[in-house]
Amino acid sequence: MKKSLTYLLGIILAPAFVSCLSEDEKLWNDYQDWREANDNWLEEQIQTGRYQKFVPEWNQDLNVRMRWLNDRSKTEENLTPLYTSSVSVKYKGWLYDGTPFDSSYLATDSVVTMNLKSLIPGWVIAMENMKVGDTVEVLVPYESGYGTSSIGAILPYSVLRFEIELRDIPAYEVRP
Repeated sequence: MKKSLTYLLGIILAPAFVSCLSEDEKLWNDYQDWREANDNWLEEQIQTGRYQKFVPEWNQDLNVRMRWLNDRSKTEENLTPLYTSSVSVKYKGWLYDGTPFDSSYLATDSVVTMNLKSLIPGWVIAMENMKVGDTVEVLVPYESGYGTSSIGAILPYSVLRFEIELRDIPAYEVRP
């Protein structure tokens, strides 16, 4: 009888317990498979040893992984953007599974100019570590990307992969 009563209470109280989950907890549970697939892929990429980890001074909880696709010795004397800079770039973006979600190559001349401070933290971190002329592959963990937001094809907890070429820093401002 006690087992039956316990079982019955469990059935009655389970929906109440589930409805008590916060929105964050529901999102975490709803995207568990996607999140785990993204995390596993990122870990596999890190294990290859091809990517360098960058953690910004302004937020130690964020990071990106980068690998250069160019000879860095040829760009070492070039400018690096500031947080307040506009940057001219060529880029392509993919989800962890290779699904493309954005590209400057859809624009007429494929070079787009954007204000750095309006971009996701992962891009800011990458740009702070690039010089004009560099081309990099950047892996952006979800915390440094769109986080728990869903934007178009980008689901919550998405690891993003970009290929970015920093072409120019129009109207470069001098550091004070």
